Amino acid sequence: MATLDTLFPFKRHFITLGGHKLHYVHEKPAGINGQRPDAVVMVHGNPSWSFYYRNLVQALSDQYECVVPDHIGCGLSDKPGDDAYDYTLAQRIDDLEALLDSLDIRSNITLVLHDWGGMIGMGYAARYPERIKRLVLLNTAAFGLPKSKPLPLALKICRDTALGTLLVRGFNAFSSAASYVGVKRAPMAADVRRAYVAPFNSWQNRISTLRFVQDIPLKPGDRNWDLVQSIDASLQQFTQVPTIILWGLKDFVFDQHFLEGWQQRLPQAELHAFADCGHYILEDASDEVIAHIRRFIAETALAKSADEQTSNPEENALAEITPAGSAD
Repeated sequence: MATLDTLFPFKRHFITLGGHKLHYVHEKPAGINGQRPDAVVMVHGNPSWSFYYRNLVQALSDQYECVVPDHIGCGLSDKPGDDAYDYTLAQRIDDLEALLDSLDIRSNITLVLHDWGGMIGMGYAARYPERIKRLVLLNTAAFGLPKSKPLPLALKICRDTALGTLLVRGFNAFSSAASYVGVKRAPMAADVRRAYVAPFNSWQNRISTLRFVQDIPLKPGDRNWDLVQSIDASLQQFTQVPTIILWGLKDFVFDQHFLEGWQQRLPQAELHAFADCGHYILEDASDEVIAHIRRFIAETALAKSADEQTSNPEENALAEITPAGSAD
């Protein structure tokens, strides 16, 4: 049976933010000189961690610089108490910004977003729209709960009741349940399921799992309501950005209502919906989803290159006939 190191064979990197260690994966092509490759930044949600993107990193890191953080409280990052860390959306966006700035990643970013990672990633994108080159959306959101969809009962219990706190922090109900109901094509392998839940192995280490749910704003006055509204409003800036949506239609939270929300906001997006897949689309349909992402990035890179070639044909023609290294 595979170990975590076998399933997740990446060097561990850490950055200290506010006194807490944030773990991240940072894989990139070896031996590339000259122009820096595009960065593919993968942002996970709740109750997962960077492990969710392990197969995608292995598929892309031969050509692209892949960065995958574990949010504070998740995965291999520190898990401080409420007295030491503010478990809220604005802080998550600040953390992502600090990490990318520390790596000098400020342009040509492809965001890959899942679950609450959509809100965090698009919160960053709203601050720096000029840095975003592509969007890859996987059962996620960057806007509030659609009016047509009630908050699922399981989330309501976790968000608003003492019973929810006991279930999530005492029995790891959220992370454990997600490893079962989040896949639909076939049950998650036992070693993979253990890897998903391993970081959330005590009351203290499950704090982020609960705080993520409690951080969901449902009405004006809720903390994050205004921030979520502003992120939603910012999406109009990205209607010309190449976007692909890969969606498991059997997700009981990020369902057809959320998918339609994306289609309304980003009508240019290429869509691939999987009728037999659930929330963990990268587990249910890993090979198919990864193939679509690889193709999408490659094709949009070619399209960008073609646009640049045709933007100034006289200049390009001159460049073709001017010997390399010649002076003006």
